[in-house]
Amino acid sequence: MTRRKMIYEGKAKIIYEGPDANTVVQYFKDDATAFNGKKHEVIAGKGVLNNRISAHLMTKLEGIGIPTHFIRSINMREQLVRSVEIVPIELVMRNVAAGSLCKRLGLKEGEILRKPLVEFYYKKDELGDPLIGEDHIITFGWADPYELEEMVAMAWRINDYLNGLFSALGLTLVDFKLEFGRIWGEHGELYIVLADEISPDNCRLWDSKTGEKFDKDRFRQDLGDLVEGYQYVAERLGLIPEGGIIKGGSVNEKMMEGLDQIENELAERRRLRDLKPTRPRKA
Repeated sequence: MTRRKMIYEGKAKIIYEGPDANTVVQYFKDDATAFNGKKHEVIAGKGVLNNRISAHLMTKLEGIGIPTHFIRSINMREQLVRSVEIVPIELVMRNVAAGSLCKRLGLKEGEILRKPLVEFYYKKDELGDPLIGEDHIITFGWADPYELEEMVAMAWRINDYLNGLFSALGLTLVDFKLEFGRIWGEHGELYIVLADEISPDNCRLWDSKTGEKFDKDRFRQDLGDLVEGYQYVAERLGLIPEGGIIKGGSVNEKMMEGLDQIENELAERRRLRDLKPTRPRKA
């Protein structure tokens, strides 16, 4: 696919125009950032692994009825996805105490929560993505009650599914971040779909027995090679051969070409009328 005009560049991805008005191309960069961009490195192969892991997980979630923006992988770094209007909210689902939750509340890292905890953050880099509540979201019009209800309901289903999937692989899903997007129908009806990515960049994944971390905390906390951790997750998911595809800072492109591209057949066939809309809302 010929790359088109760049629409947006973020810390970890670049968005390009897609082949038609309803699609965009999502390119996964090798950049690793932490602490709101204060720590930054380019780590060869990171984007390749995140692309493959996210494509796989998005497809799996589509299979249980979670509508996503993902359509298919194009190559080892790019995905074709639906064009959406991103809701400026990050939803974080927490199963185990870690990260900012421990700092804010003085909890011990690794403490299992009595029940999963849903938190919301305003997606605004210059403000440090502040923690917010449901009333903030409604009051400032970042999402309406129906959208919020849909996002939370999807988050609970995603948590149930991913917990089971990773547990079977010997991994604990500590927490994860979700982003959602809006798609508008012909008659003003609104559809909420899962957007962005699901990868070790925005999921905390620990070894269920040893507690070893295989997510971006390896970079945040200088715990070891980031790509090594991400490759371990990809191997456990059966997405790359044992031994990995990245060695010595180089991606084995020939090996990548031999791997099946991931397609979301459900998303390819899906039409907006197949989705459950929220209440009609004007664009």
